[in-house]
Amino acid sequence: MVTIDEMQLLLENVAAEFPEAFYQELNGGISLLPDVKRSPYAQGDDLFILGEYHHDGMGRYIYIYYGSFMRIYGNLSQNALRRRLYKTVSHEFTHHMESLAGERGLEIKDEEDIERYQMRTTRRDIEDGTAE
Repeated sequence: MVTIDEMQLLLENVAAEFPEAFYQELNGGISLLPDVKRSPYAQGDDLFILGEYHHDGMGRYIYIYYGSFMRIYGNLSQNALRRRLYKTVSHEFTHHMESLAGERGLEIKDEEDIERYQMRTTRRDIEDGTAE
């Protein structure tokens, strides 16, 4: 398992791969938090938030959740974890760039993904008799 300090170094290396233009107005930068963050849409212990883009009164910033990464990907090699981290940072940068452009494409896709997840878990619960 990768320590939080090792993950911080991975994150710094991944973040350095993105063009400077991606950081335009990202005044809060990218922060690695130790938390495990369970999705508010989780139907069990199977849906965690790896990263979040925020645009609020504090500015624009990205959070990456070390605890969530370890919960889902803690058994991956450092290289595989780095690839997953790159994918997550890229996803959050897409939210940032779309926000700057007044677009919501990825946000809409994320909402659709949550709807599909909820339909799958509801269907599973009906099939195994645990639906309320």
